[in-house]
Amino acid sequence: MSETQKMFKKAIEKKRKVLTVQESKQILQQEGFPVNPTGFGRNLGEILSEAEKIGYPVVIKVSSEDIVHKSDVGGVVTGIRSSHDLENQFKIMEDTIKRKMPNAKIEGYIVEKEESGVELLVGSTYDPMFGPILAFGLGGIYVEVLKDVVFRLIPIEREDATEMISEIKAAKILDGIRGQPPINKKALIDLLLLTSEFIVNHTEIEELDLNPVFASEKGAVVVDARIILKTAE
Repeated sequence: MSETQKMFKKAIEKKRKVLTVQESKQILQQEGFPVNPTGFGRNLGEILSEAEKIGYPVVIKVSSEDIVHKSDVGGVVTGIRSSHDLENQFKIMEDTIKRKMPNAKIEGYIVEKEESGVELLVGSTYDPMFGPILAFGLGGIYVEVLKDVVFRLIPIEREDATEMISEIKAAKILDGIRGQPPINKKALIDLLLLTSEFIVNHTEIEELDLNPVFASEKGAVVVDARIILKTAE
């Protein structure tokens, strides 16, 4: 049994359906996904230590099963460039979350290397009739507003992945605009194929959400992730 299967089995036995971001990113890293350098801390001291290991600038995010949309409750802070800045922003985050979601259970805080590029979405859902479906489109905070997403039945082939990248409305952005270099489409295609394979090999998954994935001329990096299991009752 692989480490990923062990983590799924443990969660299912505890009747946990939604894995934390930290757990999800750990699993993805184990499975060969391009994940940005990430650490975890339960208090300010641990967070500062992880940030020093990763190197500034960093992003901090709250880790809680009760908080799905972290940005809505002040649970994400970007552009942190020093330990002093981190201390100040951490205190503001704590106060904001306590005010907006006082009953949320906080497991800790994720510290990760800040990335840049075009924000994209890669994910999957499980349809009772058709089975697993792969999604790709424009990501970040605008995904629910712009709804620039295309779908394919899993498993996909390389041709399917290539078509998906060209079918979104924002496809021209991926080719580079206003002096920006085109993104590495091969890296995106590889990510879509890897996601398809991951879902095929792990039927425990009901939903996978990689958002955002930062795409640039250098490649594609997963900076946030959520895995939801289908078998926990």
